[in-house]
Amino acid sequence: MTLHRLTASLLAGALVLTGPAFAGPAHAESVLRIAMTATDIPTATGMPNNGFEGMRFLGYPVFEGLVQWDLRSTDRLAGLKPALAESWAQDPADKRVWTFRLREGVKFHDGTPFDADAVVWNLDRYFKNDSPQFETQAAGTTRARAPIVGSYRKVDARTVQITTTQVASYFPYMAVYILFTSPHSFEKAGRDWTKVPALPAAGTGPFRIVKVAPRESVELARNDGYWDPDRMAKVDRVRLMPIPEANARVAALRAGQVDWIEVPAPDAIPSLKQAGFTITTGSYPHIWPWMYNIGAADSPLKDVRVRQALNYCIDREGIVTLLNGTAEPASGWLNDRDPNFGAPQNRYVSDPAKGKALLAEAGYGPKKPLRLTVMISSSGSGQMLPMPMNEYLQESLKQGCGVDVTFNVVEWQVLLTASRALPDAPSLQGSNALNVSSPSSDPSVMARYFAGDRFPPAGFNFPNWRDERFDAAMKVLAETTDPTVIDAQTRIAHERLVDDPPWLYVVHDLNPRGLSKRVKGFVSPQSWFVDLTRVSVQ
Repeated sequence: MTLHRLTASLLAGALVLTGPAFAGPAHAESVLRIAMTATDIPTATGMPNNGFEGMRFLGYPVFEGLVQWDLRSTDRLAGLKPALAESWAQDPADKRVWTFRLREGVKFHDGTPFDADAVVWNLDRYFKNDSPQFETQAAGTTRARAPIVGSYRKVDARTVQITTTQVASYFPYMAVYILFTSPHSFEKAGRDWTKVPALPAAGTGPFRIVKVAPRESVELARNDGYWDPDRMAKVDRVRLMPIPEANARVAALRAGQVDWIEVPAPDAIPSLKQAGFTITTGSYPHIWPWMYNIGAADSPLKDVRVRQALNYCIDREGIVTLLNGTAEPASGWLNDRDPNFGAPQNRYVSDPAKGKALLAEAGYGPKKPLRLTVMISSSGSGQMLPMPMNEYLQESLKQGCGVDVTFNVVEWQVLLTASRALPDAPSLQGSNALNVSSPSSDPSVMARYFAGDRFPPAGFNFPNWRDERFDAAMKVLAETTDPTVIDAQTRIAHERLVDDPPWLYVVHDLNPRGLSKRVKGFVSPQSWFVDLTRVSVQ
């Protein structure tokens, strides 16, 4: 299929929504109905799966961390602010030790107190394999996002200390992903995590779970006892529904069956705007790549020339056109406009001649074409429109540089699990790369995706990539709190990510959403996450 025909196929008319209709509000309560890209509802035990879409809708609105994202601004990347901890400090005598002073008077949705005992109980859930409350899925997710948690202890009822395995000035940016659930939820369910969602589980957030229907929906209600009076939810309820197909989400929005859709089909955006729907977009820390499998035996991607070549071979502008302008070309992990992008020797644009020359140096050409297998998903958090986008890349690599690509298509959660596998694991099905979108929000994310000591399961360095200059820059960065030094070392580290690329960098998403006229007050922050408390429906 040619690139032109691929574009035309995406720009075909929207599909008609099939299956049972979504029920509208039965009374005067205000209900915000959201269509997610996931194929199923995120797990509802307090640490959701389904990537950052799970955290966006069934994580932070219900379950909170010691620190939280500050989502009030639209003109800069989201930072951190106090949440269940009213303050935190790094010990000057031992910079691995962090002391968190807990907020007073906070209760879980079930009325039990949030205190130091609850913090330690939850940390045991994630980091102590032999604890009665240990939960394998939640532990795997949390350990990958906060891989340097070493030990922890209760100091008093309102104080907890966490000691990291290495000095890391960015540890609070990891702590933001450690969420807290009421220990009573686990006890009430007979100490069985599989039964907790039916209770449902209790967090401390501005919304509480009231009903979980697997594959169908999750119902949230406003928490009228929320500890922060400035963030009381404006809607009575939120209904979260998995609708993985983009055109089906558009059809549901047009029919008034939902009020909010994630990632509208690009071809539908002009007509949605014309019909009075709001389309929100905005730059945020997100990269849509292929993660190279460098560590596998006999991987052709061990050769840096091959990894660079692929980055020169692809047509990023064509992908942006395919997406109707809802993305930007990516030539590195950070956005090209980021002041910490640096000055790498390579600047990846469409240059098939240079790509073919590099492949030839590595021993590939018409008589010995490079062949790759890539594991992709059909939908999922931050995955945008993975099927047409990957088909476009497949054709772009074939036409531009003679590279043959085949796909292993799996569900999103299966792909996420694969990203934490060893390079030759059977679960990878022989894949040379994975198409898993990534945040690029702060140095802690850079460390866990690329540091040489963060190979799975100790982090997200799926490629098993190691670069001495990168690791040296990250060590300096981790051991200082000077913003000038942090920025300078980030630039050095990022230059290495470009010149010795562990990924194929494709596009940065512009985070499109479709909203009905009923939705008021939505703010699109520079973050993967949103503040649902600010939203109302009329």
